[in-house]
Amino acid sequence: MNSIDASPLPASQPSQAARRLTLVMCIAETLGMAGFALFAALLPEFQSLWDLDNTEAGWIGGGFFLGYMLAVPVLTGLTDRHDARLIYLWAMLLTAFASAGFVLADDFWSALLWRVLAGVGLAGTYMPGLKALSERIEGPAQSRAIAFYTASFGLGTALSFLLAGELAALGGWQLPALLSGGCALFAWVMVWRGLPPKPVTAHEPRRLLDLAPLTSRPVIAYCLAYAMHNLELFAFRAWLVAFIVFAGDWQGQSPWLSGTWVAMIATLIGMPASIIGNEMAIRFGRQRWLVAVMLISAVLACLLGLGAALPFWALLVLIVCYSVTVTADSAALTAGLVAVAPTSHRGAVMALYSCTGFTGAFLGPLLFGMVLDALGDEQLVGWWAAFALMGLLLVIGPLALRWASRRSEPQPELQQA
Repeated sequence: MNSIDASPLPASQPSQAARRLTLVMCIAETLGMAGFALFAALLPEFQSLWDLDNTEAGWIGGGFFLGYMLAVPVLTGLTDRHDARLIYLWAMLLTAFASAGFVLADDFWSALLWRVLAGVGLAGTYMPGLKALSERIEGPAQSRAIAFYTASFGLGTALSFLLAGELAALGGWQLPALLSGGCALFAWVMVWRGLPPKPVTAHEPRRLLDLAPLTSRPVIAYCLAYAMHNLELFAFRAWLVAFIVFAGDWQGQSPWLSGTWVAMIATLIGMPASIIGNEMAIRFGRQRWLVAVMLISAVLACLLGLGAALPFWALLVLIVCYSVTVTADSAALTAGLVAVAPTSHRGAVMALYSCTGFTGAFLGPLLFGMVLDALGDEQLVGWWAAFALMGLLLVIGPLALRWASRRSEPQPELQQA
C-alpha cells in the first residue's frame, strides 16, 4: 500500500501536491464516467431496438440515478467510519462490471438492471471521491479543488456522449459499452496508486443512516436546491439527443451537426461554466449568485422547447446559453454545502446531499418522458411543456435558499440523530 503522508495540505504550503491530487481524482472521475451517457446518446436507437415508449426510456435514463439514490446514503455515510478511498476503489470495480455488462441488455428490464448497477457504482465514487479529496486539502485550495472535481463530472459526461456516438457508428452500441468498462478499470489503477490512504478521524459512534443533517436549515436548503438543479440538468442531458432529432424532423431536414456532437459540446461547456460560476459566487456572494443563475436558467428552460421551430443555428445558440446557466450553479452549490457541513458529520451531510440531488436526477428524465407521452413527442407543445416543467420545478431551488437565509443562525456541531 502507498505510505505517502496523507495529512491535509495546509494553505501555507505550496499547492503542487494539492494540484497533483486534484488532477488524479479529476482524471479518474472522467474515465469512470465513460459509460455514463451511453443510453442517452443512443436513445433513439434503443427506443427503436427495444420498442420503448418515452416513459420506459425515461425509466432507463433515470434508472442510473435510482441506483445512485438508493446506495448513496449508505456508501457516502460509511466514509465517516472508513477511509473514503476504500469505498471508492470497490465502487469503481462495480462501475467497470456494470458498464461492460450493459452489452448483455436486450430489453427494458435488463437495460434498467444494468443502469441501476452502474448508478450504485457512481454512488460509491462521486461523493466518496469528493470527500477523499476535500479531506486531503485545506484552505482556499479546497474550494477550487471541489470546483474542478465537480466540473469534471461534466467533462466525463461530454466525452461519454462523444464516445458512445462515434464508437457506436463504428462497431455498434456494444463497443462503447465494453470500452467504458476498461476506462473504469484504468481509473481504479490511477486512484489506487495516486491517492494515499488516510486514517479516519474518530467521532462519536452514531447510526449508519445518520439523520442529524435534517436539523440544519442551510443543509436542507442546499439539498433541495441541488435536487432541482439535478432534475433540470439530467433531464436536459438525457433528452437532448432525441430533441435534436425531433428538431430536424420538425424542420424537415437533417441537422448539420449530429445530436451526440451537440450533446457533447453542450455538456463540455458545463465544465468552465461550473468553475467560473464558483469563482463568481466567491466574488459576489454565493446565495446572490445561485438565486440569479437558477432563475435565469428557469426562464431559458421555458423557452428551449420552442427552439425546435427556429433555424438550427439559432437553436444551437439557445442550447449553448442554456448549457451555461444549467451548470453555472453546480460547483457553487457543492462548495456551499461543504462550507456549512460540520466536519464530524461531513460524510452524512454529503450522503443526504447526494441522495436528494440524485432523486431529482432520477425524476427529471422520467417526468420529461411522461410529459412527452401525454402530449406527444412529435408535437412542439410536448417538448415545450417537458422543458417548461423542468424550469418551473427549478424555481424551488432559489426559494429554498431564500428560506434558509431568512433566519441567520450559527452552525453548531450537529447532534447525534
